[in-house]
Amino acid sequence: MPDIELYHSPNTRSSGVRVLLEELGVPYRLHALNMRAGEHLQDAYRAVNPMAKVPAIRHGDALVTEQAAVYLYLADLFPEAGLAPAPTEPGRATYLRWMVFYGSCFEPAVIDRYLQREPGPRALSAYADYDSVIARVRGALTPGPYLLGARFSAADVLWGGALGWTTGFGLVAPDPVLSAYVERIRSRPASRKVAAADAQLAEAHQAAAPA
Repeated sequence: MPDIELYHSPNTRSSGVRVLLEELGVPYRLHALNMRAGEHLQDAYRAVNPMAKVPAIRHGDALVTEQAAVYLYLADLFPEAGLAPAPTEPGRATYLRWMVFYGSCFEPAVIDRYLQREPGPRALSAYADYDSVIARVRGALTPGPYLLGARFSAADVLWGGALGWTTGFGLVAPDPVLSAYVERIRSRPASRKVAAADAQLAEAHQAAAPA
């Protein structure tokens, strides 16, 4: 039995973790939750993650929740794949910054903007302001092709998926730099494989959901 167990629902934030596992080239056991049927809200999954969110992973006795933590854990667990700079490498600081920047700045800024909420006083805002956040992301990707320059990393799996859904749903304005980056990540074999598998799983979940 594979050491890694992934709790997953199609077309959610856990899809990126599934892509990461494919990029790492390691076997894993998939626990598919039908969110349309509310399986993530049941006691069985709340025992895994009381927040009733995906992704979550088990690795032996370790249970990891929260999106960035899962990425960081897995990429460090398999250093031979080269998807995370080692602590002694110069790129480690940039890598960690972008892994954390997504959840602490980008997503809150995008959701506040979408809901037409003010970020609050600058001294209290986790992300300062929306335009600054987007400018930082665009600036990091302008030289490209990846967040660490020529090196592809787990951070690109996270950000490729994030920018894909936020631009796709119109939460972030279309931009040539961002669009090219999203396509670069989506064209990778691991992304294509998971997209196809998730489409089939989503269709099965929809058919099985209560009317």
